[in-house]
Amino acid sequence: MTFVLSPAGGTQQFTTIEQASYWLRKKWPVADSCREFAIEQIDAAMSCLIPVGVAREAFVSAARTAGFKPDTPNAGPANSP
Repeated sequence: MTFVLSPAGGTQQFTTIEQASYWLRKKWPVADSCREFAIEQIDAAMSCLIPVGVAREAFVSAARTAGFKPDTPNAGPANSP
């Protein structure tokens, strides 16, 4: 999954659970309860205690509260009705 990190349009692609964990611990712009919950869920998924999808949802929620936006392709003619 890819997120837009800044108003200037800088993006970051997250491809592994380890990368998401690193960003949450070392590079995250806010320290809030959503971040802490996402860290807990990722740790649990890495220990095979919960499904990875649950950790992914927690990560996406933390990204939203940090102000990150999902990177979506521009709508073009192929995406028009």
